[in-house]
Amino acid sequence: MESRRGPLKSAVPSNIVSLVRRCSRTACGRPAVATLTYVYADSTAVLGPLATYAEPHCYDLCAEHSERLTAPRGWEVVRLLDGSAPARPSGDDLEALANAVREAARPQERAAGAGGARTADPMEVARRGHLRVLRSPDN
Repeated sequence: MESRRGPLKSAVPSNIVSLVRRCSRTACGRPAVATLTYVYADSTAVLGPLATYAEPHCYDLCAEHSERLTAPRGWEVVRLLDGSAPARPSGDDLEALANAVREAARPQERAAGAGGARTADPMEVARRGHLRVLRSPDN
């Protein structure tokens, strides 16, 4: 008896199944780290974190191709930050941190004299600039 084989059964079987999604660029086999989507109505290319599953009209890109991505003339590229990746501190962030450290390092007398008269808080143990050390409510 001859069995009927459909088009899927006649395909060459493959024992190699990859759980890692690969870059969509031709001849690039690196693992994908970002997903590119085009919003044609807004002439925008949106590059974001790797989507949870592959979409037919989205393109998965490796780290190298996502960094080198350019859009056609007249288009805008929007890069969405990955929530799991730590954000790089900006110049303003570093300046604010440096100012806070300088303020905390000032002697107690100058910081208290610069602030003028304040009402004493019974929970406040110490003050350095705008920072306060509070007593634990259990004590």
